Amino acid sequence: MPAKAIMIQGTMSNAGKSVLTAGLCRIFRQDGYSVAPFKSQNMALNSFITKEGLEMGRAQVMQAEAAGVEPSVRMNPILLKPNSDTGSQVIVNGEVLGNMRAADYFRYKKRLIPRIMEAYRSLAQEYDILVLEGAGSPAEINLKSDDIVNMGMAKLAGAPVLLAGDIDRGGVFASLYGTVALLEEDERAMVKGTVINKFRGDVEILKPGLSQLEELTGVPVLGVVPWLELDLDDEDSLSSRFSARRSGAPLDIVVIRLPRISNFTDFAPLERHPAVGLRYVDRPEELGEPDLIVLPGTKSTLHDLRWLRQYGLEAAIQRHSAAGAPVIGICGGFQMLGETLSDPEGVDGGGQMAGMGLLPVHTTFQKEKTRAQTRGTFPSCEGFFAPLSGAPLEGYEIHMGTGGGGELAVLQDRVMGTYLHGLFDSGALLSRLISLLLERKGLSGAALPEPEDLFHYKQRQYDQLAAALRAHLDLPAIYRILDQGLEKERTFR
Repeated sequence: MPAKAIMIQGTMSNAGKSVLTAGLCRIFRQDGYSVAPFKSQNMALNSFITKEGLEMGRAQVMQAEAAGVEPSVRMNPILLKPNSDTGSQVIVNGEVLGNMRAADYFRYKKRLIPRIMEAYRSLAQEYDILVLEGAGSPAEINLKSDDIVNMGMAKLAGAPVLLAGDIDRGGVFASLYGTVALLEEDERAMVKGTVINKFRGDVEILKPGLSQLEELTGVPVLGVVPWLELDLDDEDSLSSRFSARRSGAPLDIVVIRLPRISNFTDFAPLERHPAVGLRYVDRPEELGEPDLIVLPGTKSTLHDLRWLRQYGLEAAIQRHSAAGAPVIGICGGFQMLGETLSDPEGVDGGGQMAGMGLLPVHTTFQKEKTRAQTRGTFPSCEGFFAPLSGAPLEGYEIHMGTGGGGELAVLQDRVMGTYLHGLFDSGALLSRLISLLLERKGLSGAALPEPEDLFHYKQRQYDQLAAALRAHLDLPAIYRILDQGLEKERTFR
């Protein structure tokens, strides 16, 4: 029997759709169902490589973890990775289709519906429940005619919709009412409930507004979810992580906030380590005197290297390195640390540039993308990083440039480069690195608690999310909506 389906849509980006989807996946799993997430089209620079070497959005990986299942590219058949203000790399079923301007993709995307439905039906044959996630807002009236991710996808899947609004950003009643008002009549009938998300305060004060919203829309409010302090992988650069600060930690680690930063989930283990105060900076005056500088991945290496130069960050990083500060580059950041970057086929915008000259690496961009999960050990070396020799080195590669001679890590003096995302997920490597930085600072004897094992830490986050949603959502009503599908219609006033 094909899976039952329910869909979470939002009044805007960052309304909390991804987290609500993950929470429902966790609840259904706890209640004994096999469940999987599904998002037909995701636009994000946070991606992941599956065991098969296919690329998918990181948010659906997080949701799959919450559901207790192996991430599959079928859960996110289309991934758009912006590489300019007007275009994206289009990835279909985990493989690169090509680069498209927004207008070209808008005209093309309906041709992808068969591939979307192939992925969806495959999952529907394997699971009891599918929890779908929309993107942006279903009321983007300029895009509705060719929608394949919000109401268009809900129709294809026959999935009833729960509409979420973010009260923390203000105007939640207007955004929920306005979204429903802009839907077509048949689309309104598909909205079976609304959810107010990210609430801080006394819910009693909201109740008159909730009643009026229900009267205006004919749709029940199924819960008011409070603001939740949880550590879950984020989907895109709206992440609040970039402005987060932890004071009082003995180590100051800086990540350069590149304009097209990708896979910033790489740094979640650093953010939660008790010895680390992690900062994201995008100006040289913000650098200070960090204990470690990290250049992250980027979707546009050449563009972001020019940006580093324009704003004086390249020179600042080179000065800090010359003064003895350790520097680590990951993926695009690794490429920037090399001597030259060449793009003869226009993969990254075209042309050739000198790198920062901190590693003996020459990068050549190629059209074929490297996608792989990789495992090995930290290479034997001398100098600052020598204590890391032999530590587990594992992660996943997503890059379109060659360079580094196939080594998992390239080192010179106090500078290290690697193509491995998820580098810090290895507790053994992270522990050695933190000890090394503390020793350099004369704090090797400092008594600090060990961070929780990453797997168990994540499971605890998902369980806390599920517990909060159980406490604040009308789950019996959600189960009824799931069972009824799209049979019952409501009248919009």
